[in-house]
Amino acid sequence: MNVIADYLRKQRFLVLDGALATELERHGADLDDPLWSARCLLENPGLISRVHRDYLEAGADIIASATYQASEAGFTSRGLSAAKARGAMKNGIELAVHARDDFWRQESNRAGRLKPLVAASMGPFGASLGDGSEYHGNYAANWDEVRRFHRERVATLSESAADLLAFETIPSLHEAEIVLDVLSGYPEKRAWISFSCRDEEHVCHGEKLAQAMTMTETHPGIVATGINCTPPRLITPLLRSVQGTKLPIIVYPNSGETWVAREHCWIGETEGHFAPGEWYQHGALIQGGCCRTGPADIARLRQKLADQVTGG
Repeated sequence: MNVIADYLRKQRFLVLDGALATELERHGADLDDPLWSARCLLENPGLISRVHRDYLEAGADIIASATYQASEAGFTSRGLSAAKARGAMKNGIELAVHARDDFWRQESNRAGRLKPLVAASMGPFGASLGDGSEYHGNYAANWDEVRRFHRERVATLSESAADLLAFETIPSLHEAEIVLDVLSGYPEKRAWISFSCRDEEHVCHGEKLAQAMTMTETHPGIVATGINCTPPRLITPLLRSVQGTKLPIIVYPNSGETWVAREHCWIGETEGHFAPGEWYQHGALIQGGCCRTGPADIARLRQKLADQVTGG
């Protein structure tokens, strides 16, 4: 079942949540750790549930699990057995599902809303390294290792109650090919894939975004394709570069700041160039926020999309 197509028929747009790590840190979580936001799966799962709830109340139609940087290898390096590592990853999905279900039980939350979806978040191989390589895709690893990484995570998270799989911040065409090949082993699963981009036309590794998105269109398991963790000023020209894309386009930019991996910090200024109405006109029917965005940004984005659709 293609839930994305079904929801878009009913509402004409979908709103994603925003950054998870930003909000966890705002509430006091220390994420200076190789596990990043996945650290809270071990130490403070209740805080993850709170952030999910905040995004649902802000108007998110889809919330992503706290598993972007989670992996079996990452958790076993902290002393967990392989079985407990997989359990911790699955718990990330359960937290999101429970937050969604608790939100939906309240009748007042259903007015004018579709029941929110849960996406199992899966970042690229580079995200598990904590060295910023998800923003260039030049890994100090062979492709067999990258394939094994994705195969293990999909095997674990495909067993969860998530409505969708979300392959995010993919920096290269070759890693996307690996992801699509792994996904082919799960013909009943539906997913989106989104790419990180370095300029107005290319993904971070250097291939053209149009080439990457065309490749995803032919895969039966992919229900949306697009761009994430990319400065908002690049979104409109990137969308222009992929006109004619057959799948629904998904965009969720970061704030425009730059991540410096060696310093473990963001530098630069927030751009403030979110233009949901303009992006919608260029085919981005699914929109949200990535790093350094929060519930207030999502609430504003939802209102602007609603105004765009209704002519308000």
